Amino acid sequence: MLEIVLLAMVAAFLGLRLYSVLGRRAEQEEEPAVQRFESDDKPAGIRPAAMPTAVAPPRPVELEGVMPAVERGLREIAAADSKFNLAQFLEGARGAYRMTLEAFWKGDRETLRELCDDDVYAGFVAAIDAREAAGETMDNTLIRVEEVRIHSASLDGKMARIALLFVADIAAVTRDKDGNVIAGSLDDAVESRDVWTFSRNITARDPNWLLDETDEG
Repeated sequence: MLEIVLLAMVAAFLGLRLYSVLGRRAEQEEEPAVQRFESDDKPAGIRPAAMPTAVAPPRPVELEGVMPAVERGLREIAAADSKFNLAQFLEGARGAYRMTLEAFWKGDRETLRELCDDDVYAGFVAAIDAREAAGETMDNTLIRVEEVRIHSASLDGKMARIALLFVADIAAVTRDKDGNVIAGSLDDAVESRDVWTFSRNITARDPNWLLDETDEG
């Protein structure tokens, strides 16, 4: 009887050891399966980021259709002035065109002083003085700017110059001192073609370009 009891105790002890080993192994084998499922269920975005690669600097703007000399001038300006952006320049020039015309028509010398260099400013002021001396006023309206096209571009030392062709529709009326229309009509818009040249010293802190020449297109 004693031997039977001892054999039963040994069998029980071996059974517990076997369960302990097999149970721990089963738990260890189940864990990777759960991890694999969770990994597959994660969004694709959660992945190690790829190492950055060198990217060529962007072109200032698409220049297809531009004359080679103009493109060369623009690239020289962009290379010398890292802050130059042609798209922003064109948008700013469009706004400057409207502001300058409206300031000239109204006789706003202060605004013209901010937008033009000395020579162009002097020309505008002389025309305003003559108009005021004659008692005449301009009742003009810029209907729309149809087109802004790059006419030329160059970099001479530190001075960058870009000429633009503006094609616009303008309703122009000139009145005498009594308010009578002596020229033009508000009912008929006239196409205006102007070539305006803007310049800027690329080493200057002031980012603004000034109108330094006007001509007919």
